[in-house]
Amino acid sequence: MHQSNYGIGGFSHITVAGALAHGMKEVEVWLQTISAGQRTPIHRHSCEEVFVVLKGRGTLLLGSTSLPYPGTPQEIPVFQNSTFTVPINYPHQVWNSDEHEDLQVLVIISRPPVKIFLYEDWSMPHTAAKLKFPFVWDEDCLDAPKDEL
Repeated sequence: MHQSNYGIGGFSHITVAGALAHGMKEVEVWLQTISAGQRTPIHRHSCEEVFVVLKGRGTLLLGSTSLPYPGTPQEIPVFQNSTFTVPINYPHQVWNSDEHEDLQVLVIISRPPVKIFLYEDWSMPHTAAKLKFPFVWDEDCLDAPKDEL
């Protein structure tokens, strides 16, 4: 299994079982580690997501879908041996709010491969979020475009 930070500081990702790399059809499984004080980008996707916290503690920041933008996020504490979910299309961010220990999570998503919409901040309109597909950890799995000449 390939492990990388994919250019995201304080972050490590391994696709344990994936659509593009392993032929999974309904779910994908990731192992992610977030360094102390670091955060994932603010994002949303049209799949369900389940997190199992293997190590550490942190905060799930969960935005609104009822406003034209995510708004002030709800802060939900997460900790070792806890499980939490993110509903379809909810803007969210996982923050390792611990100052000393890594946060390590096992992540299960539905409908792979994931199509992620990125937000610059919590006030960015949903319609302005930028689609990133394939996401960085799927880029190596897609066939390179063929030159027809």
